[in-house]
Amino acid sequence: MEGVPESHNGWTFLTNHARVLAAIADNHSARIRDIAAHCRLTERAVQKIIADLETDGYLSHTKEGRGNIYRVQADKVLRHPAEAGLSVAALLSMLAQDEAGRVGRLETEGRDRRS
Repeated sequence: MEGVPESHNGWTFLTNHARVLAAIADNHSARIRDIAAHCRLTERAVQKIIADLETDGYLSHTKEGRGNIYRVQADKVLRHPAEAGLSVAALLSMLAQDEAGRVGRLETEGRDRRS
């Protein structure tokens, strides 16, 4: 069935909450369906995660037409004591830098192979 994420077994470095938050930070008007596909989660799981993030004040939304516009609370501090003082903005910044570096490396590798 199209749109159903592949199953994943084992551990990962990022939680699904971090993945969803990062996807929303990249596109504040993303549909739940698109977030789910990007994060390889079910739509129901994304709905639950968004509810969790809103309940704890990391995210809010306003209705615009038939969709939502999300607002990430970038100054909110992460929950775990090991990340005491680390803000959502800092986490998202690290993820964005990693993504930019990965894209840059892949582009460079592609040019090197064509040469």
